[in-house]
Parts: sequence; structure tokens; C-alpha cells
Amino acid sequence: MSDNGASPALDNLPKVDADLKSELEQFKPELMKKASTQEKIVLPTAADVAAEKTQQAILKGVEGFDQNNLKHTETQEKIVLPDKDAIESEKVQQNLMEGIEKFDTKNLKHTETQEKNPLPTKEVIDQEKSV
Repeated sequence: MSDNGASPALDNLPKVDADLKSELEQFKPELMKKASTQEKIVLPTAADVAAEKTQQAILKGVEGFDQNNLKHTETQEKIVLPDKDAIESEKVQQNLMEGIEKFDTKNLKHTETQEKNPLPTKEVIDQEKSV
């Protein structure tokens, strides 16, 4: 192409092979098979576009946030101390656990177990059944 925007000269055009040229001249569009077109790419809806714009606006707002606009603040930690009842309850529980953990089994007296309700023998059961 020339720089002045005019059409190129006939000599500068690409040459087409004679066999190809004759085939192109004899081409008949009527002989082509009919084909139905199917659109495979579905364009987004207006709602999709609006949602994406909203999301992009939020991301730009986060990325472009200026921390210098923030005010400095002091955090106040309030420690709530337990009341008197809670302390007493915890002391009782702690003393109970301590007593269990430090219990000395050597101070226990030795005892003999006596069975006061013995199970009946087979003869006694048979005798009761017969009555």
C-alpha cells in the first residue's frame, strides 16, 4: 500500500493461480448445503453487568482507600473482676478438689464386709416353689 491512502496499482496486487481463479468463477452458492447457525456464546444480562460493575467499584474503593483519613483512637480494656460470691464459690470448689487430691488412704480403718442379705440357695428356692 502506498502512504497517500490511494488504492494500490494493479501491478502490486497479489496474483491468483489460474486454476483457483477458474474454480472461483464457476462457484455456485445454490449447491451449498443448508446449515443452521447456533450461537454458542451467551452475552451477559444487564443484571450480570451491573453486579460486576458494583463488585469492581467495591474493589477499587478498597484498593484506593487512604489510611490517612482514619482517626487515631485508644483502646480501653475493661477488666471485670469477679464479685465476692464468685470468689467464695471458687474457694470452696478449690478446697474440695484439694482435699480429694491430697486424701491419705492410710488414715482409713480396716473393715470387714458382712453380707446381710444373702442370696437364697437352690434348696430354699425349690421349697418356696412347692408351697
